Amino acid sequence: MTTRAVKKKKSSTAQTLPLMLIALPGIIYLLINNYLPMFGVFLAFKDYSYVRGIFGSKWNGLDNFEFLFRTKDAWIMTRNTLLYNAAFIVLGTVLAIFVAILIHELGKKRRVKLFQASLMLPNLLSWVVIGFIVYAFLNADNGFINNTVYKALGWQPVSWYSFRPPWPYILVFVYLWKYVGTNSIIYVAGIAGMDREIFEAAQLDGASKVKQILHITVPMLRPTIITLTLMAIGRIFYSDFGLFYQVPANSGRLFDVTQTIDTYVYRGLMERNDVGMSAAAALYQSLVGFILVVGANALVRRIDKENALF
Repeated sequence: MTTRAVKKKKSSTAQTLPLMLIALPGIIYLLINNYLPMFGVFLAFKDYSYVRGIFGSKWNGLDNFEFLFRTKDAWIMTRNTLLYNAAFIVLGTVLAIFVAILIHELGKKRRVKLFQASLMLPNLLSWVVIGFIVYAFLNADNGFINNTVYKALGWQPVSWYSFRPPWPYILVFVYLWKYVGTNSIIYVAGIAGMDREIFEAAQLDGASKVKQILHITVPMLRPTIITLTLMAIGRIFYSDFGLFYQVPANSGRLFDVTQTIDTYVYRGLMERNDVGMSAAAALYQSLVGFILVVGANALVRRIDKENALF
């Protein structure tokens, strides 16, 4: 190797080393959080023993999956996970775009900052705190709904944490309250980056504000909507654990409407101590999520190739 080549290599190393050091914490995080847990895939096919460990435990083939799908829990958790996430994706996208348009139409006034901060605040609260807030409203003994609203209307109090019908609506409402403000930021940025001359031309042609939104703003947001929807579909088999565990206060009477794959895996580990079946449920979750995102992307490629992820 010539002296010039050595100097060039050293110069290249000196330039990339700071970038590698900056990326190092993220790489370490990915290794610990995303790659090391992949060894747990073996547990789905083993009769796990704490004494023998992951690789020392006996193989049991598909017994964990067979046992999982013979129970009614498999259908309940799959149904709940899919339906809740479908509602989150559809309603969350529509409301996030709606909020983004409203914020953008307010202009650059000081009150916009107040509105944005108010919408962002719920996302800064942990699910434990939100669980207590919901409990303050729904507590059967001294909750706001029973003691104030229902009492004023002359209605009988309801034991909310054992009454199933309203909980799908409660969970969807709480999810949207927490995340719509944060999700709208991406759409606000997308709207802000649009060419204002297009809107000015439409205004000169007599297009109302509603028509500008429907025929200009929303179509120009389509690539962003498709990308975020595909990413959400990839996680459609992953529920927000805090939402389905903390908000219903882990009430056993609500399991039929609050049990999802994530809560099932947690309860399988903490209450049943069934590591193998929990790993089987988690692997099932990952595989179906992968198939869904690949299928959704293939569908988008067929309709609009330019906006597909890959």
